[in-house]
Amino acid sequence: MRINFAHLRESSTNGGYIDFAVFEANATNGMDSGRAEVLRDLTVKARLQGLKVDQSALAYAEYGQIRFYGSRNLVEYLSARGVPQWTHSMEA
Repeated sequence: MRINFAHLRESSTNGGYIDFAVFEANATNGMDSGRAEVLRDLTVKARLQGLKVDQSALAYAEYGQIRFYGSRNLVEYLSARGVPQWTHSMEA
């Protein structure tokens, strides 16, 4: 299965930068335990592709709305700004 994702770098509140990944994916069981496993696996795969990932999140549709699951600060950021444009894809 092909997974789209965005790999971005943004300024952090402490003056540095945060590199993050947002994956277009959800757990097949729809539970947070499954989402945590999917997020961990996709984050590892992105890092193995040579990408620096400080924080990561899943973006998925549920009940007709976009939801996010992952690092708290990143989820808050995405909730305010929406889903970024996909920059990469990988086989999962």
